[in-house]
Amino acid sequence: MAMILALDMSGQPSRWIMIEEAITYQARRMVAWSLGDVVATYHGGVSRLTGERSELSTHSIIAVKGNAEAVRDHHAEPYLTNGALFARDRHLCGYCGGRFRERDLSRDHVVPVHRGGRDRWMNVVTACRACNIRKGGRTPEGAHMPLLYAPYVPNRHEHLILQNRRILHDQMEYLLARVPRHSRLFA
Repeated sequence: MAMILALDMSGQPSRWIMIEEAITYQARRMVAWSLGDVVATYHGGVSRLTGERSELSTHSIIAVKGNAEAVRDHHAEPYLTNGALFARDRHLCGYCGGRFRERDLSRDHVVPVHRGGRDRWMNVVTACRACNIRKGGRTPEGAHMPLLYAPYVPNRHEHLILQNRRILHDQMEYLLARVPRHSRLFA
């Protein structure tokens, strides 16, 4: 099922929400503006006064009023998840270059955590399980396994693309407009 792209009032993307949540924002008159196609219409009851049936529709992209959807820090590093990491790296092992299914991949810390490395975007790459085991608790240099690509931090727009597999065309256009050209999404 399609998700709705929620924005703050300035147009900064905030998160993906369910259609029902978007309809609730519509009912509470919390949608400042919207873009894209109508993706759902909910029908209510029939008015005793007019005889008309009520309905609420939501578009694929909505800007929500108030602080509920405000992006606190536009430059904050997005939350790191394996799914988003694997999507960033296009399911390619950073050591052997093979393309794998998600279940056959793991998160590898370039500088191992026990050596002071952090669990952050700039210190992790996608690795197949065999390469991750072979590298072990060493650095790529120490394991004689050079990295095939450099890690990077996706911006907020790219991160939202990496989180959702079923993005509608108008949502993708909106998000891609602010994805940096160095992104692997363009590779």
